[in-house]
Amino acid sequence: MNESPYERGTTHFGFRDVPAGEKQKLVGEVFTSVAGKYDLMNDLMSLGIHRVWKRYFVATCQAKPGDRVLDLAGGTGDIAALLKPRVGEAGSIVLGDINAGMLSVGRDRLTDRGLVAGLEYVQCNAEKLPFPDASFDLVTMAFGLRNVTDKDAALREIARVLRVGGQARVLEFSEVRADWFKPLYDFHSFKVLPKLGQLFAGDAGSYQYLAESIRQHPPQEQLQAMMEAAGLSRCGYVNLSGGIVAVHTGYRV
Repeated sequence: MNESPYERGTTHFGFRDVPAGEKQKLVGEVFTSVAGKYDLMNDLMSLGIHRVWKRYFVATCQAKPGDRVLDLAGGTGDIAALLKPRVGEAGSIVLGDINAGMLSVGRDRLTDRGLVAGLEYVQCNAEKLPFPDASFDLVTMAFGLRNVTDKDAALREIARVLRVGGQARVLEFSEVRADWFKPLYDFHSFKVLPKLGQLFAGDAGSYQYLAESIRQHPPQEQLQAMMEAAGLSRCGYVNLSGGIVAVHTGYRV
């Protein structure tokens, strides 16, 4: 049986194989570079549709007043801001992100919007979460899993910190289903996006990596199987925009 690159001590960084121990540092450099332009990055990558995807992601999640939520790869706080009305004053949200720059941007943005109470910020690695077992009613991760070095470890950690009956939700770029659309999508990703990144953010390389990272991410059925193997049950997914992204769901039972 062939070993995966990760089992050989290497992993993907875009289309390159790099030592597994180096990916975290390389990804950190990318997101430190784009932290101040994260919304612009998402707008360029998705033509602005990421805002609709995030609203759907939160509107269809299992969240109710009083719940404790962990939002991994919390980034600039978009998901937390949408979740806050769902959990109410009695609920709490922990924004977890491995990148200090991203976490700082998110905290400042939410504070500027008057969102302070019930929000915590924790710099953490999704592969080794600093929380006790069964700590959260809901764990969300939007556009972050593909940047994790050991995705299986992160999914196991998500399952571990969920309470029984709790829900895991992953929003991530996925595999486009329509054959006719794939060449257009590839052209936008590899020809247009890096040039826009250079033009608007002065950083073509980070945007090239982000486009490549999408193609290396496990497609829908593979990620569903990974979530099941991590200990989550009743796993499934919903494609949005023809599979450009998918919303994955699993439960702790």
